[in-house]
Amino acid sequence: MNAKSAISKEIFAPHDERMLGAVQVKRRTKKKIPFLATGGQGEYLTYICLSVTNKKPAQASITKVKQFEGSTSFVRRTQWMLEQLRQVNGIDPNRDSPEFDLLFENAFDQWVANTASEKCTFFQVLHHTCQRYLTDKKPEFINCQSKIMGGNSILHSAADSVTSAVQKASQALNERGERLGRAEEKTEELKNSAQQFAETAHKV
Repeated sequence: MNAKSAISKEIFAPHDERMLGAVQVKRRTKKKIPFLATGGQGEYLTYICLSVTNKKPAQASITKVKQFEGSTSFVRRTQWMLEQLRQVNGIDPNRDSPEFDLLFENAFDQWVANTASEKCTFFQVLHHTCQRYLTDKKPEFINCQSKIMGGNSILHSAADSVTSAVQKASQALNERGERLGRAEEKTEELKNSAQQFAETAHKV
């Protein structure tokens, strides 16, 4: 079981939540820790996770999850409701970059994802989730590539391909209908002209 599946099972499933996406991150800037508080719990991995409750009305949230060195389990740290997210900063709209910032009502974090593609996938899911679950006060997405904002996102491209397939099928049916209509008209014309010919022949 990979880390994200384990987080989903350990952290979110027991609270009747579904994990929608996660990205492994490191801080871009070290937090200033008071001199006396340096005896921490050692090295750890950090994940930013996006989840939604199974109960209606569904509520989405962003949770910081840590895994400390030498431990196989995960620990839920800070959690924010999606409504508290104010800004998502992709840092550079012109290239694939792993850096990003998240600005909440009461917090600001600067992160570096494991890879640029992992950040991109997380952003696509985050953007889609904001559109779906937030009616007003949606966060601002700045310095993001167009593919993140839905230009070529996985979710949108799938929807677009389905839509275009439906449009093509409908167009084909319309064209076929038109052809059948024209064929019926020609048949009717031939029938009429044959009838007229028969009547004329009969008179003769």
